[in-house]
Amino acid sequence: MSKAIVARWQSWDANGIEHLVVREGARQVIAESVVVGSADDAVFALRYRIRCDKSWRVRSAEVAVVGSDRKIEIAGDGNGNWSDASGKRLPKLAGAIDIDLSATPFTNTLPIRRLKLRAGQSAEIVTVYILAPALTMTTDPQRYTCLEPLKRYRYESLDSDFTREIEVDRRGMVVTYPGLFRRQL
Repeated sequence: MSKAIVARWQSWDANGIEHLVVREGARQVIAESVVVGSADDAVFALRYRIRCDKSWRVRSAEVAVVGSDRKIEIAGDGNGNWSDASGKRLPKLAGAIDIDLSATPFTNTLPIRRLKLRAGQSAEIVTVYILAPALTMTTDPQRYTCLEPLKRYRYESLDSDFTREIEVDRRGMVVTYPGLFRRQL
């Protein structure tokens, strides 16, 4: 594995923080993180581990709420097929390549790196949306538009009116996600 990339984000309201370590190797990318945050008047801490292939397609994700039995473990084949930890297929997640974990801006890096959009290009995708801290899973249609490669992207939820212009660094890691997250490290 290559040198670690370390990032730390604070929630926009300053009530949460995340510490992430990403290792990008020749065959895979592994991201491990701890998030302390709040949602809907509930405070929580969770840890996650996401493993991607070298093309940044999610191959597995583990998310667990600290101090709780709530956890998920899913595996993807990189082509939109998912299964749980026991190998049982999850057809309700079919078609999604990326995951979108609500508690972190890191999961925006996954499609940004995978899609490699040029300036002005857009792509519509489907993600496995994981709501924290409940850890419920649904699919979520989204659109990414490259405004400046590895600098600025427009994120759009295709089933709501939520849109944000996201600033990223040269590695595709979020620097500013207005209203949600700010990079601290």
